[in-house]
Amino acid sequence: MKMNSSQIKHFDYIFTGTGLASLMTIYKMVISGKFSDKSILLLDQDSKKTNDRTWCFWEKENAVWDAVVSKKWDLALFANENFKRDLELKPYTYNKINGLDFYDFVFEAISKQSNVTFLNEKVTDINELETHVFAGTEENRYTCNYLFNSIYTKAFAERQTKYPVLQQHFVGWFIKSEQEVFDSEKVTFMDFSVEQKGNTRFMYVLPTSKTEALVEYTLFSEKLLSKEEYEKEIQLYLKKLGIHQYKIVEKEQGSIPMTCYPFWKKNTKRVLNIGTAGGWTKASTGYTFKNSDKKSSELVEFIKDKNASTETSGSLSMTSFHKKSRFWFYDLLLLDILYRHNEIGRAIFSSLFKKGKPQLIFKFLDEETTFLEDVKVILKCPKLPFIKALFRVIFLSNKS
Repeated sequence: MKMNSSQIKHFDYIFTGTGLASLMTIYKMVISGKFSDKSILLLDQDSKKTNDRTWCFWEKENAVWDAVVSKKWDLALFANENFKRDLELKPYTYNKINGLDFYDFVFEAISKQSNVTFLNEKVTDINELETHVFAGTEENRYTCNYLFNSIYTKAFAERQTKYPVLQQHFVGWFIKSEQEVFDSEKVTFMDFSVEQKGNTRFMYVLPTSKTEALVEYTLFSEKLLSKEEYEKEIQLYLKKLGIHQYKIVEKEQGSIPMTCYPFWKKNTKRVLNIGTAGGWTKASTGYTFKNSDKKSSELVEFIKDKNASTETSGSLSMTSFHKKSRFWFYDLLLLDILYRHNEIGRAIFSSLFKKGKPQLIFKFLDEETTFLEDVKVILKCPKLPFIKALFRVIFLSNKS
């Protein structure tokens, strides 16, 4: 992988931003062996050398990322103010990947590719022309045949009113406790026993030993909090767990948009938006890793198929990549409810997990269920809010 070049000219593909979606896609392009004759440029102002985030996802079988999974759990806890339930996840496991481990894994693979260039530069301009795409940075200018953009422009979603926009926002502390209080074999998936304060708020705990865990305070809501508010709630929760002496090893925070805004309508003949910028985040939960894993595989196949067809047709359009499914509609219903009545999120998720099979819920969230299985999941939710949301969404669809 070339890290510097005095004169960068034209590339077959440019990736603007090297977040999760871009790195997954480029890694799968490399291991496929089908793109060794294509020149590829990755542009990002971040060098990806820090442990800036944690990704979690569930899976049935070992996946391509298994080499960088740092911890797996077969058990999960769901709780609210009235009940606790231990969830047997098998055949699924709940998996944790540290951001830096993922970056190192991908860059190690692509560093061996002479056709791949990574440049630590900030993208300032993307401009599509008839025969190519122009990408400008603070230092240089480049062109390509096709561009994959993962730089999120939040104004697209937040300056419109047709589709609700929430945030999955959180602050997490990696702590080491003097007391052995954690069950290292059980993740706390959602603990809604914390005060809701008119929102959907829960604690999320990823224990890696009896004394070590990531403890995260998470909200699905419209407005962010001050950093002090998140940290105060973490402190209260640690006391509730019986933890009085502990060391904060690391901190993380983030805000992930939850919206059904049709980002794919920004796709053009030569520019495809991917990741959060392309609507790859699962709108109803804010989960990113699993959805991006699926979408990146679909994208690599799409490019391979289109490349084969362009040998005769001579054209490739990125506008045909996205396919909207019924799960987009389900996500829109839930977001409509949480946007209007954010305080009932606890009741909705509790109704799902109190008696529902976690395997079916995971399958549903992975968008792999049949329609009859969809109905089984949806019928466990409070019915009146969803009926009202259904009529609102149908009315919205008829107006559009």
